[in-house]
Order: sequence, then structure tokens, then C-alpha cells
Amino acid sequence: MTAIINATLVMRDHFIPDGILLIEDGRIVDFGEMRKLPTPEGAEVIDAEGLYVGPGFVDIHTHSDGYVFFQDEPERASLHHLHHGTTSLLPALYFSMNTEQYVEAIAKLREAMKKPECKNIAGLYMEGPYLNPKFGCDKTNNPWQGAVDAAKHGPVIDAAYDLARVWALAPERENIEGFVKDVLAKNPKAVFSVAHSEAEPYQIEALMPYGLKIGTHHLNATGTLQKYPECRTPCVDETVYYNREIYAELICDSRGIHVDPYLLRLTRRIKGDDRIILISDAYACDGPIPEGYDDVDDINFDHTGEIAGSKMTLDISCRNMIKHTGASVCDVFRFASYNPSRAVGLLDRGEIAKGKRADLILVDYKMKVHKVILEGEVV
Repeated sequence: MTAIINATLVMRDHFIPDGILLIEDGRIVDFGEMRKLPTPEGAEVIDAEGLYVGPGFVDIHTHSDGYVFFQDEPERASLHHLHHGTTSLLPALYFSMNTEQYVEAIAKLREAMKKPECKNIAGLYMEGPYLNPKFGCDKTNNPWQGAVDAAKHGPVIDAAYDLARVWALAPERENIEGFVKDVLAKNPKAVFSVAHSEAEPYQIEALMPYGLKIGTHHLNATGTLQKYPECRTPCVDETVYYNREIYAELICDSRGIHVDPYLLRLTRRIKGDDRIILISDAYACDGPIPEGYDDVDDINFDHTGEIAGSKMTLDISCRNMIKHTGASVCDVFRFASYNPSRAVGLLDRGEIAKGKRADLILVDYKMKVHKVILEGEVV
């Protein structure tokens, strides 16, 4: 048995100071105040020295370590995120891949998941194939601009169906419902996300009964419809705000470039703290830095100067969210651990509770990671 003592335990909506947490066989078996719960005799002791102890981060949307893609060097990318506190993650595979490339990448990640270096890979996030070709980085390289075609997407579904926890799509694509039904035929528990889209509310809401419940990088690569001169009409962002069931992913960089800090605060006010998910959306791209962004070091740009994801890990995202919105340490653990784990069905982790996986991190008040514990073992 392992005992973490002198900890400030981060619960879903409060703290337990001077706390103790007990781990056995990779699970949390008990926790509480040290004055009420004695340290078991013979237990291996980890002294937290007053640090916050919270659930490991769950990054449901990340492509890379900021420099190499998961499908190219999965061990390197996985360990990079793990050392920054991400104990569960979903590598995201982008729409720029054709059928064969998708299948090859899925196979490589499936094999990587068997390796100890990749123990934190918990499935896949399919950012495609059917997104709106108007939006996103590298949009000139999109082999999926034509009609929804089962002959093209069938092999991708067959390769990924048991690993893919999220399928991102643009609801306005013609015959997209056929693709959704093909996915559900192989995996009835699949989750869908509205992404890279200019869909109208009725198009998005029509897919909610099928399992659409996430807004991919909310306020990024989402269209603004204007049916009438000088009159804004509702589109993706408004639909995500309006529907309580939909989680809003947020990329929270240091300068508030992906999402303006005022909009981050607005999203908290509208969605509530139980429907926000922090993602890193780390990507690998070395395009030129546009004029005026010379001091930006946590996001990427493609060859056209378009924003191309981030170079962040979730500890950095949490730190930025605290800065931009006044969120507490307790709040950001909810955004980066509990909420994402619930959104994608990883119900055995993401919080401190008896019986949950002992995926834990020790951080200070600036969210600097001091120690990572994965399934009860110190990394």
C-alpha cells in the first residue's frame, strides 16, 4: 500500500487540507484528513509537503508533443504529456490524411498502446474525416472534400471503431447522417463532436440524439452565418452555448489568441463549470510566425500563417485558465480531468474517489507538476 500524506486533496468542488490518500493495486482505496485517517503501518509513504494532489489530466484532443505527431513517434509524444501530468489522452488524427494514411496511423497507435511508454493513451480522437474544408490549418490538403463515401470512410471506421472515442464532423456536410450511422453500427457508444463547421442549429441538434455532445475547440474554426445584411444569425458557437448537453472544448493559450480571455470568461458564465473541457490541441507545424506574434511561444502556425494548434500541455492550459478567468485550482482540475473523462466515457478516472484509478498528480499553486502517479506507480 502507498500513502500520500500532508496533501491538499483536490476534490470536485472543494479541498481537503492536511489530507492523506491511500493507494493499493493501482486504485484509490481511501482518503481523508490525516487526523481522522491514520497512515497504515508498513505503507510506502509519499510526503506531498502541502502540495495539491489532484486527478491526473485527461487530454481528449492532442495531436503531438508540439513537435512530432503521435502517429510518427508515439512514445516520445506520450511521455512528454505524461511528464506534464496527463495520465490519459486521446491522440487526434486530422482530416489531412487519406484513407490509407488514416488506417496506417491507427494501426501504429494500436501497437504503441501495448508499450509501457504509451500507457496513458486511452483511445483516439478522430478529427475528421468529414469536416468543412473552409476551416482549420492545412485546409488546402483535404482529401475529403467530396461527397460522403462509405467506400472511403468504411476502412477508417473498421480500423478505429473500438479505439475512437470521439468522431469530429461538420453536420452541414451532405449525407453526414449516413456516416454517423456507419460509425454507430460498429460502436454504439461512440461520441460525436461538431468541428470545423458553419452548421446551423437545426443541423447540429439533429445529430444530438446520435451522440453529438462536444464542441471541438469552441470558438475556433467555427463559422458565423449572416443570412441577412447586417444581421448575425446563430451558428456553431451559439448552438454549443444554447444546448446544455454539449461540452465546450477550449484551447487556452497564454496570449488568449485561440480564445480571447473575455470569451473564456463568457463561456464559463454561459456553459457552467461542468461543461468546459480544456484541451491542449498540441500540433506539429513549423510555418512562419506572422508579424506581430514574434513573442508567441505556445502555439503553432502553418505554411500560410494560419494558427495550427498549440505547443502546450494541460498544466500550461490550466495555468492560463487561472490567469485569464480567475478560476481556482479546484476549477481547472474539473476542466482538465473530471469533465473530459465524463465526456468520453472514461468513468474510472478523473477524480479522487474510492475505487477510481490512482492516476494522480502533485502540483503547486501555479500548476507546476512536481510528481506524476499512473495507476498507483510514480512515473
